[in-house]
Amino acid sequence: MRVMAQMAMVMNLDKCIGCHTCSVTCKQAWTNRSGVEYVWFNNVETRPGQGYPRRYEDQETWRGGWTLNRRGRLALRGGGRLRKLFGIFSNPKLPAIGDYYEPWTYDYETLTNAPLQEHTPVARPKSLLSGEDMKITWSANWDDNLGGSAEHGDKDVLLKSIADKVKLEFEQTFMFYLPRICEHCLNPSCAASCPSGAIYKRTEDGIVLVDQDRCRGWRMCVSGCPYKKVYFNHRTGKAEKCTFCFPRIEVGLPTVCSETCVGRLRYLGLMLYDADAVLDAAATPDEHDLYEAQRRVFLDPNDPAVVAGADRAGIPRDWIEAAQRSPVYALINTYRVALPLHPEYRTMPMVWYIPPLSPVVDVVRDTGYDAEDRGNLFAAIEALRIPVDYLAQLFTAGDPAPVDAVLRKLAAMRSYMRDINLGRDTDESIPAAVGMTGEQLYDMYRLLALAKYDERYVIPPAHAEQAHQLEELATECSLDYAGGPGMGGSGPFGEASGGTTPVAVENFHMLVQRQTSDDVVDPGDKELRVNLLNWDGRGRPAGLFPPRARGSERPPGGVDPQADPVAEVEPKP
Repeated sequence: MRVMAQMAMVMNLDKCIGCHTCSVTCKQAWTNRSGVEYVWFNNVETRPGQGYPRRYEDQETWRGGWTLNRRGRLALRGGGRLRKLFGIFSNPKLPAIGDYYEPWTYDYETLTNAPLQEHTPVARPKSLLSGEDMKITWSANWDDNLGGSAEHGDKDVLLKSIADKVKLEFEQTFMFYLPRICEHCLNPSCAASCPSGAIYKRTEDGIVLVDQDRCRGWRMCVSGCPYKKVYFNHRTGKAEKCTFCFPRIEVGLPTVCSETCVGRLRYLGLMLYDADAVLDAAATPDEHDLYEAQRRVFLDPNDPAVVAGADRAGIPRDWIEAAQRSPVYALINTYRVALPLHPEYRTMPMVWYIPPLSPVVDVVRDTGYDAEDRGNLFAAIEALRIPVDYLAQLFTAGDPAPVDAVLRKLAAMRSYMRDINLGRDTDESIPAAVGMTGEQLYDMYRLLALAKYDERYVIPPAHAEQAHQLEELATECSLDYAGGPGMGGSGPFGEASGGTTPVAVENFHMLVQRQTSDDVVDPGDKELRVNLLNWDGRGRPAGLFPPRARGSERPPGGVDPQADPVAEVEPKP
């Protein structure tokens, strides 16, 4: 057993309202630079729908992920080294810009500078790639809220096997939202597909990153990723992808998409897993067994043998304690309500989902029955095969049994908690019907519905002795052309002014201190001056005023900053 640590995420799809706040904030933080106008590290898809890029799940076309060869061993679906060598200068297995969308803006200058005329001027859409007038025909959210279901709904890859059960009339179909980021897989096919070795998985927390210095723009990683979450920057000639906001994770802060999520549906935590078991789990012959195979790879952080193995592997003690408190482990292995996205790709994804119960509840309510009654919900889950079969195509390689079990637990939680909230005696047969106790059902409810900030995000910060190494790593994995993670670099094309601001771990620690402390934040190692950029406006930090000479009068306001840095102004007699 070789114990390793991995940051992971779970999303509760029942709480997603499709507001796209996560997408917008991620866009502003990471992909608002030239060359990545079409890139969305985080996007929210409406299901049923084609997704982004269009039909990315059609691996017969894109050849992403892993498959088993004739000897039962893992092999890249897109071919090995020889095939990649022959196609290294011409890779046809790539989504075109039309499969994403051609980004555009509007000619607002025409509106502001147009002379007086008989007709109202029009701000025509112009391509951000060519600068020419264009006709808008597709975008990342084109089928949002089933917007294109009548015309495009039948093109959903997952509907082909259950098309006879689904009526795509707008008023009869079901709908839910699916937020997606990079899966940061245990067995990433993007890293295996990269000829230059630019994509790698960090050993300390499992985050998959792109070394911009080593990337040569072959774009094999785009083909190799079955989730199509690796993008090509046509201005820099480099590949880019979700970084799991690693500068924030290193200091115990959640990712930007998690921090700004309106529905509070994302959970972040540390998972311990057996690295020696990953290959065998990914090579499980039956696709329906891949979900359970990956779940068995995860180790119980409370097991003394696992704790001893983590100590031998050099995992810090506070990381082990964080793994023991991890909400992700609780949802995946304790309550077993979270499922992986497309386990049949055999990449061992580490962003898991709690499937939505809402489609079932809506149908029960629309028929006039009590949508909180466990008898009605259990019967609906058995009879309403449309969402269950569709969810199984997403999360369990087509096996409806695990999805059915999860939906039953969620339905039991609703019914059990309604009795508690109404002050009625609890019915212990409800949790027993799903193999749980009443206490477990209540704990699951508290985690899913009432969990506080520090319960949803259990993120152990990097250690101070690793700070220098982490800053060097941040430069290597930058998304700017010149250096420094994130946006804001000067670049070779002048898209920003000035140099880049170095990202230091200390900066993020100051941010945490400002957000959580009730005291004045001042630099303790600089007694004679204060950085106003780090001052939150409360009190009078030491160094705000120059020190007074011995025997001189007190500074204006009656406060001696050296003697009492946070004193209030004394009233005049």
